[in-house]
Amino acid sequence: MNESAALNESGVGSPESSWLEAEAFDVNRTLALSSAALEFHVNPWDIMLCLSGTVIACENAIVVAIIFYTPTLRNPMFVLIGSLATADLLAGIGLILNFAFQYLVSSETISLITVGFLVASFTASISSLLAITVDRYLSLYNALTYFSEKTLHYVHLMLVGTWGVSLGLGLLPVLGWNCLDDASTCSIVRPLNRTNLTLLATSFFVIFALMLSLYFKICKIVCRHAHQIALQQHFFTTSHYVATKKGVSTLAIILGTFGASWLPFAIYCLVGERDYPPVYTYATLLPATYNSMINPIIYAYRNTEIQRSIYMLFCGCFQTNGSYRSRSPSEV
Repeated sequence: MNESAALNESGVGSPESSWLEAEAFDVNRTLALSSAALEFHVNPWDIMLCLSGTVIACENAIVVAIIFYTPTLRNPMFVLIGSLATADLLAGIGLILNFAFQYLVSSETISLITVGFLVASFTASISSLLAITVDRYLSLYNALTYFSEKTLHYVHLMLVGTWGVSLGLGLLPVLGWNCLDDASTCSIVRPLNRTNLTLLATSFFVIFALMLSLYFKICKIVCRHAHQIALQQHFFTTSHYVATKKGVSTLAIILGTFGASWLPFAIYCLVGERDYPPVYTYATLLPATYNSMINPIIYAYRNTEIQRSIYMLFCGCFQTNGSYRSRSPSEV
């Protein structure tokens, strides 16, 4: 009797005690799961890069589809614009895949493949911009022979060179030019080593210098043509002045946008060290991705032929009464 009373008083074996212990266990387990969930966090910079890649992929997918399914967009200028849009489309997809693999599948092999894919895509994008600049220069310098087979041959050679070099640079990290075996050789963009990143930055400065030189020559040709037209008409009208000023301003915007997007990251690739805070890399890399977001607006959506194709694609009721022909880059 005394032992039973003692057990009842102590509460051992009572239903109320068992229920309290089970409830306490559930609370502790819930807290443990909550703390584990809090430990898994996503870098806001990675989210912004992923969002940037999504916008880039959507914009350029429309351009690629329009050029591919429109038979009239087959001259050299649109072939190069299609190459640029394809490169930017792949870059956008690469940014999305990089975000997914980084947080879902952690693997050094996948990291190498993703980084190599991004290097190849962005290199092809920048090289395509150089090819478009060369094409615009040829359309002004050799205006009479621009639509010949020789120009198409040059365009095909530029495309082969653009994608061949880009693919080669993208394969370098996968083939062993990385810092996975020696962390001391890492650059600000892991797993690229310092030498690899220096090569990429130097290549960018060479391309930028060539584009700057070609656009300067294009400006000289445009101004000379405007002056010749003024001499033929014996006066320089306001419309000629406005058109010339608008053409030069457009070229300045194109080159300025490209430089503002990529120059900060290219310079930081040369001066940055691997032990610098990652925020510096993100802060210079994110604006560089914006160039692929702006490219379709500058080179595609502002073009009247592509606008016409978009109307036909989405409306299906856009009709033209007059004859239609594709224009050269100099006319555009």
